[in-house]
Amino acid sequence: MKIIPAIDLMDGKVVRLYKGDPNQKTIYSDNPNEISKKWENAGADMLHIVDLDATLGRGTNITIIEEMTSKLSIPFEVAGGLRDESIIQQVLEFCPRVVLGTLAFKEKNTLKSLLEKFGKEKIVISADHLDGKIVVNGWQTNTDINLINAVKDFLNMGFSEFLVTNVSRDGTMQGPDLNYLEKVCSLKDTNIIASGGISNINDVKLVKEKNAFGVILGKALYENQITIEEAKKL
Repeated sequence: MKIIPAIDLMDGKVVRLYKGDPNQKTIYSDNPNEISKKWENAGADMLHIVDLDATLGRGTNITIIEEMTSKLSIPFEVAGGLRDESIIQQVLEFCPRVVLGTLAFKEKNTLKSLLEKFGKEKIVISADHLDGKIVVNGWQTNTDINLINAVKDFLNMGFSEFLVTNVSRDGTMQGPDLNYLEKVCSLKDTNIIASGGISNINDVKLVKEKNAFGVILGKALYENQITIEEAKKL
């Protein structure tokens, strides 16, 4: 299982939000370059980099992300506010793969075009949900779309990489949502990255037991409740 630290950027700073609420943020560093190298040196398999300003439609950190990742020797993925083909193409010029959420659910024709142009290895579908119902627009908009049905639809389209987050757990350190994680991990031909709620090494162990492809470490990592080194030993 891949150990994947998250680096969430807002105003050029590394932050964590509580349940995706921009009004409930904790700033951990004003030096993203330093943080990315720190996690790389600790043995991270990949980095999950989120442009929160782009997600919320209030700016972009794309220049910072490009500079930061140019110094990395490990894989990374970029998420947040990637909602039109031109910006996605721009990011893919320097990034191995992008994470698409809102666009994936709202613009299926554009998604199909991206799949044909770049291939499934370059695209991760972000299935953000609130207890089994998909949320979009930076988790600000609820839908009636069922998580499992949505993943099945994307599988039928030809996708295989998914990031699954129960937003009610994100940034809470209250433990991962193992119920829905088990359901999506049981679907054939999926690589599922689990995100949200990790609080300690036992949570990572529980996620691994559900056959997740990877796990995102966020607040617990920044609050020193877990280390990349101990997670890798699993």
